[in-house]
Amino acid sequence: MRFFSFFTRASRAFHSSPTYSKLLVISTLSSGGLLAYADSQSDASSPIEECPKKRVLVLGTGWAGTSFLKDLDASKYDVQVVSPQNYFSFTPLLPSVTCGTVEARSIVEPVRNIVKKRKGEVKFWEAECTKIDAANKKVFCRSLVDNNLVGNREFALEYDYLVIAMGAQVNTFNTPGVKENCHFLKEVQDAQKIRKSVIDCFEMAVIPSLSDEERRRNLHFVIVGGGPTGVEFAAELHDFFKEDLVYLYPTVKDLVKISVIQSGDHILNAFDERISSFAEQKFQRDGIDVHTGCRVISVSDKEIKMKVKSSGEVCSIPHGLIVWSTGIMTRPVVKDFMEQIGQGSRRILTTDEWLRVKGTQNVYAIGDCATIDQRKIMKDIAAIFEAADKDNSGTLTVTEFQDVIDDILIRYPQVEIYLRSKHLRDVKDLLKDSQGHEDEVDIEGFKSALSHADTQMKNLPATAQVAAQQGAYLSRCFNRREQCTENPEGPRRFKSSGRYQFLPFRYKHLGQFAPLGGEQAAAELPGDWVSMGRSTQWLWYSVYASKQVSWRTRYLVVSDWTRKFVFGRDSSGI
Repeated sequence: MRFFSFFTRASRAFHSSPTYSKLLVISTLSSGGLLAYADSQSDASSPIEECPKKRVLVLGTGWAGTSFLKDLDASKYDVQVVSPQNYFSFTPLLPSVTCGTVEARSIVEPVRNIVKKRKGEVKFWEAECTKIDAANKKVFCRSLVDNNLVGNREFALEYDYLVIAMGAQVNTFNTPGVKENCHFLKEVQDAQKIRKSVIDCFEMAVIPSLSDEERRRNLHFVIVGGGPTGVEFAAELHDFFKEDLVYLYPTVKDLVKISVIQSGDHILNAFDERISSFAEQKFQRDGIDVHTGCRVISVSDKEIKMKVKSSGEVCSIPHGLIVWSTGIMTRPVVKDFMEQIGQGSRRILTTDEWLRVKGTQNVYAIGDCATIDQRKIMKDIAAIFEAADKDNSGTLTVTEFQDVIDDILIRYPQVEIYLRSKHLRDVKDLLKDSQGHEDEVDIEGFKSALSHADTQMKNLPATAQVAAQQGAYLSRCFNRREQCTENPEGPRRFKSSGRYQFLPFRYKHLGQFAPLGGEQAAAELPGDWVSMGRSTQWLWYSVYASKQVSWRTRYLVVSDWTRKFVFGRDSSGI
């Protein structure tokens, strides 16, 4: 008891002392053991201040923005998100929403559900970005809530790092009448409007006072654009009619017509030609008219005018509904930002290989709103030769070339693509002479060996797959920023010393699908594999189910597919 009384008095005495650290003298117990007491505390007059976190502002919650947020370690930054929609939508299934194969709510996940699972706090505001002030690192926003709630709708946010992931808007090519008379298929709301309009066309067609000519016009569905979205919508609409609507509107079943207008020579021209041919044959069997080599010149509320490129002939087609799916263009707010940073003459916002916007320091752009300007190897060919020629002999040996091969392949991915196109197994094969012998080359020979590599440079397609990979890559860079500042992981800088901080972005193509209706699909798979038919459709089901952003949406989508097989599609006009 004496020991504990002593311990208590000593503890009080030491806690009242202003010193930084105190140590109680070791006391020997009767049992031979030792007891030590130590206490440490900071002086209240000298608080330790933490450095404020860098502010990361993300504009957009599409594929690129959501992918970035999902993988970002938000505990390292002050993360803020602005988007006009408070949800992420699985856009590859929008054509399925237009015909009731999948319900709209089954393919959307609230943004707040996504960010609440992240490590650290993420602040979200449902608003649109109206202007980016690059000089002052500030973004101006406005709420889109259109009711009588009180409060100022406009606000401004400052940033240290800005991530632009705003996507793009539909490109009408300034064709007269498109905005007023066509449906687009870019957002969930677009798909819902199309679904209601399709049902309205059928309901109007069965009104007894209409003539057969008026019924035919109301039931003529025109799709402008033969890309993946247009083709998939045409296939979905055909299935909707053949499997469901034909039994609900039997009196007009022979009056329905679906047409696809494509300016190119083939539909799905971005796919392998075997898939393009298969799709055209499938549509021909299904009775879907495909007009290739035709350009739309105007659209009215009753007809669409198009010009046949081969003959110059102009013809008109009556329509009941038009879906315009011909490409994308830059949003006005991004275009204004481009003017500020010296990119006003470009069509689309341009970034470097690290997704940093050219002409800025801490602004990044990912997804459909930007394109990567891959540096040409011929611009740096002299610096590469000089770096490899260590003995300054004026020629390169195979051994010297091998020392820089890895950095070349990372910094200039077009070289690897060029090697594959020439069926060369190794970069050093470029230095072989006509007899196949490895020899030393001078600067001119080195230029000649790599002169055609830049011809393999291509812009990445504006797809969900590209956007998702860019978002995941950029979040990795943000997570590793401090680590890579001390130990850069990127390739060698040939025009200066050191290495780049990060590895450049490298897109990995995982394949692409084209559902063609009738439980058939076509797919391009890695390794130049092409698959077509019913088995490919089931592969499509499995891949798209696995790619959902949550188990909730995964369950809902699979449930909708099951419901369609059991009960058919819902034809109510809501």
